[in-house]
Amino acid sequence: MVTDNPSIHARPPPRVDRIVECVPNFSEGRRREVVDAIADAARAVPRVTVLDVEMDANHNRSVITLVGDPSAVAEAAFRMAAKAAERIDLNVHRGEHPRVGAMDVCPFIPIRGVTMGDCVRLARELGMRIASELGIPVYLYEAAATRPDRKALPDVRKGEYEGLKVEIETNPDRAPDFGPRRLHPTAGATVVGARPPLIAYNVNLGTSDVKVVKRIAKLVREKDGGLAAVRALGFELKDRGLVQVSMNLVDYKVTGIADAFDAVSRHAANLGVTVAASEIVGLVPEDALPPSPVARLKLEGFDPSVQVLESRLRASVG
Repeated sequence: MVTDNPSIHARPPPRVDRIVECVPNFSEGRRREVVDAIADAARAVPRVTVLDVEMDANHNRSVITLVGDPSAVAEAAFRMAAKAAERIDLNVHRGEHPRVGAMDVCPFIPIRGVTMGDCVRLARELGMRIASELGIPVYLYEAAATRPDRKALPDVRKGEYEGLKVEIETNPDRAPDFGPRRLHPTAGATVVGARPPLIAYNVNLGTSDVKVVKRIAKLVREKDGGLAAVRALGFELKDRGLVQVSMNLVDYKVTGIADAFDAVSRHAANLGVTVAASEIVGLVPEDALPPSPVARLKLEGFDPSVQVLESRLRASVG
C-alpha cells in the first residue's frame, strides 16, 4: 500500500466547529498521476483538508480521506467525481476489488457538530448533482438509502460494472436513485451514502491458495454466519505470492480489529495456514486500536501519527 502522508503542523490550527469526513474510493490504484489529479481537485477547495491518499495496485483502487466544512467537502467530492470521470475508463479497468464506477463509492461521516441526518442530506444533494451535471447514475446506500435492499454496499454493487451495465437498463429493481437508466460510457455508476466510521482492515495469509482465503472470508463475514458487522472477501496478491482476507468492519464497537484478526488467525490455523501480516487501510479511530497494536495484529506499515483519525484532525483542523 502506497500512502501519501502530509506533514504535521508545528502549531495546532484554530478549532473548526463543524466537520464532516468523506472517504471516496476510486477505481484506480496503479497510475499515480491519475490519483494525484483526483486528490488535487479536492485540495483546491477552500476549507477542505485531504488527510490521506492510499493506493493499492492489486485491488487497482485508491482511498482518499478528506475532512472539513460540510458544504465544502461536498463540493470537493463533486470535483473529484468529475476528475475521476475524465481520467478513469471502467471498460479497461481490472482489479481484485468489486466496483461499479470510476468514483465507486462516496460516504459522508459525521465527525463534529453535524448529525447523520446532515450527512444524509449531503449524500442526496451530491447524488443529484453528479447525476444531473455529469450524467452518471447514482445509487444511495447505508443511512442515505431510499430502499432497505440498498442499505448494504455489496447488495448495491452486485454484478459489478459488467453486470450492472445490462441490468440497469433491463431490470426495474436496478434503476438508479438519480440519473439515467444507463451507465456512463466510461465512468459507470457511483454509490453515495452516509454512515458511521468504518475500518478497512486486511489480513494477509502465508499461502497462495485462493480457495483457502475465500473459505476463511466466508467463515468470518456476517452474512454467512460469521462475525457481526463484518464484510469480507478473499483476494489473491499475485505480486507477493500471498492471499488476503479483505474486511470492512462496519461497526468496530460490535466487532473490533482484534476480534477480526483473532477469527482469521483461528480459521487459518485450522487449515494449516499462517498469518503473514495485517494492515489498516486509511485512517482508524483511536479507540478502535488494541494495546500495542503493531505487535498484537502483526501490522505492516502502521504509523499512528498519520493513521489515527484524532491525531490527524488535531493537526489539521483543530
